[in-house]
Amino acid sequence: MNPPTISRRYLLHTAIAGVAGTPVVLRAEDTPKGTSFHEDARDLPLVTDVDVIVCGAGPAGIAAAITAARAGAKVRVFEWRGCLGGVWTAGLLGYLLDFDKPGFNQELLKRLDERDMRRGTSLKSICYEPEGMKLLLEEMFVEAGVKFQLHTRVSAAYREGKRLTTIVTESKSGRQAWRAPVFIDTTGDGDLGALAGCSFEYGESDSCPCQPMSLNALLVCKDAAALAPYIHKSDPSKADGLAKDALLAEIQRTGHFPSYSKPTLWQVRDDLLLVMMNHQYGVPCFDAAKITEATVQARAEMHKIVNGLRKLGGPWEGLQIAATAEQIGVRDGRRIKGRYVVNKDDVIAGARYDDAVVRATFSVDIHALSAENNKTAAYHNAGIKTKPYDIPLRALIAKDVDGLMMAGRNISGDFIAHASYRVTGNSVAMGEAAGVTAALAALSKRLPHEVPWSEGAAKLAQIRKPV
Repeated sequence: MNPPTISRRYLLHTAIAGVAGTPVVLRAEDTPKGTSFHEDARDLPLVTDVDVIVCGAGPAGIAAAITAARAGAKVRVFEWRGCLGGVWTAGLLGYLLDFDKPGFNQELLKRLDERDMRRGTSLKSICYEPEGMKLLLEEMFVEAGVKFQLHTRVSAAYREGKRLTTIVTESKSGRQAWRAPVFIDTTGDGDLGALAGCSFEYGESDSCPCQPMSLNALLVCKDAAALAPYIHKSDPSKADGLAKDALLAEIQRTGHFPSYSKPTLWQVRDDLLLVMMNHQYGVPCFDAAKITEATVQARAEMHKIVNGLRKLGGPWEGLQIAATAEQIGVRDGRRIKGRYVVNKDDVIAGARYDDAVVRATFSVDIHALSAENNKTAAYHNAGIKTKPYDIPLRALIAKDVDGLMMAGRNISGDFIAHASYRVTGNSVAMGEAAGVTAALAALSKRLPHEVPWSEGAAKLAQIRKPV
C-alpha cells in the first residue's frame, strides 16, 4: 500500500505555526488522509451485573445514579474525565443556576453548606468550591452504593431490534462490553444516543450556528476585598451587572476586547477567584479537532487577559491563574429526539403536563453566536419572556431506541427551549426523574416508557432525603 500523500497545505500550516511559535493544532481538513483501515472483529469481556447503566457523571448523571440506587437498583456509571461532576468540577463551572428545585438540589446545597463550600444566599444562583465538590460527590456515590469507573468513555452501542442492550467502553483496561436492562445518557452531548442510532437536533439548525463554548479558570489574587467592585456577588441584582461592566472596562484598559463581553468574576473563598471571560464560536461538540483548537485558543486568551490585568497593577497586582478547566464548557450539544420535544411554545405559554418532572424557570439564554454579535450583546433572550414551564417525562425517553433515557441538556427539545432548561439545576431534577424511572423499569422488567410518572413521582417522594 502506498503511503498517504501529505498535502502542501498541511506542510505550510505546520511550518507557519512552528515559525510563529504558536501551538500546532491539527484540524480534520489538515490531517493527511489514507484510504481505509480494516479493524478485525474480536470478542470482548461482557459484564451484566447491574440494572441501570449511566453514561456521564455530570450534574444529571450524578442525580440519576444516586436516585436509581436509592430506588433499589444496582447502578454503574462511566465517566471519561478523572473526577465526578462533569462541568461542575472538571469544567470549573463554579456557578449553579435555577437551583431552587426540591429534592436532590436542596440535599446537595445542604451538604455544601455543612462543609462551608457555598457562597451567596440566593437559591437561583450559587457559587461553590469545585475541588470540594469532587470529594463530596465521590462520598455520595459510595454512600449510595453506586459502582463507577473514571477515565472510561462509551465508544459503541448495540441493539437487538429497537432495544438497546449493550454498550462498549474504552479505557486503560481496553475495550469492554456491558449489558443492562436500562441505560441513561447523561453525557451532555448525547454521545450514547447518537451511538445507539437515535435521531437528534443540534444548534440553531441542522448544524452550527451553535452557542459558543467557554473555558473557565481559577485565579489567585493578593486581596479579594480590593477587587470587590469587579466581583459578582452570586445574588442576582443590578450590582452584579455593574460588576461585569466594570471588569470589561478593566480588560479593555489592557488593550484587549474579550471574546465574551460580559466577563464575570466570582469569589470562591478568600483570595481564590473563579472567572469566565471567553467565547469560542461555531465549534461542534462532536469534532475533536475543532474542540482542541478552541481549547488552545481559549486558554491563550485567558492568559493574555490575566497577564494584562496584572500589569495594570493596583488591585490587580499579583493576579495569576491557578488552574484552567480540564474541559472547555459546552453549551450546545446534541438534543436526542424523545417521545416529546420541549419547544418554544412551551416556554412562552408556561406549559403544564401531567407527567411533569421539573418546572423550569430560567430565562432563554442565547450567548452570541459570533464574535461580531458579541460586540453588541454577549447574550439575548430572542425576545421571549419565560413563563415557568413543565418538562414532561416523555422528553427524557428516547423515541427511536427502547431502553434508553436522557437527562440534562441532551434531552429532547428545540434550540429556544434548550437555551432555558440547559442550566444545571434543571439537569439535576431531570436526572432524578430518569434515575427513578429507570430503576422502576429495570426492577419490574418493563421499559421506561411503560412506567407511568405517577408511579415514579410516588417513589421519588418516598426515597428523597429530608432537608
